[in-house]
Amino acid sequence: MEKSEWAEISALVAAAPYPVEVLPADPERATACLTALEITTRSWLGAVVANSGGLVIDHGWLRVLGGGHDGLPDVTAEMDADDGRLIVAYDVMGGQFAWLPAEPGARPTVHYFGPEDLAWHDLELGYGDWLHAMLAGAVTQFYEGLRWPGWEAEAASVALDEGISALPPPWTREGKDLSVVSRKPIRLAELVSVHQEFARQLGYL
Repeated sequence: MEKSEWAEISALVAAAPYPVEVLPADPERATACLTALEITTRSWLGAVVANSGGLVIDHGWLRVLGGGHDGLPDVTAEMDADDGRLIVAYDVMGGQFAWLPAEPGARPTVHYFGPEDLAWHDLELGYGDWLHAMLAGAVTQFYEGLRWPGWEAEAASVALDEGISALPPPWTREGKDLSVVSRKPIRLAELVSVHQEFARQLGYL
């Protein structure tokens, strides 16, 4: 029988320093995703896809994509075969994590596009190392500058297909202190699109 990495991931979920919800898997969708990605459950990504609809981490702040769930797309939803880009997670502020090669032929690493600077950053971690870090506690430090008092209840109150829009936005000087800006839930796809459009207009993309 093919070895799965899910046991190790499950142990990390159980030991995580913040809440982690494993969304139920849909076997048919999971199989379709694994086929499209041409991977097996012996990889961490394959194990997440096969065994979950996604992982909801730290009061809903981070949503790691798996085989898909109501309100959350599967990990193949925005797969770009041309550059090898695969969106593997979103955060509640409209940030994106993509797994892609830094250059053609290179080993893929996870990159982050965040609302605080509208730029892609290579985290220089493979998918397994990145997910291990996020489940082990790295979310807290990673998002230290994007949080405000009471963010936990606010993040937990929005649906999986929603994010939190801030005005002025975090990439402006006036929007750096998220405790004093205007915040409201909007569709996550719209929030991500707005960030990307501003990045294009400002010449960051």
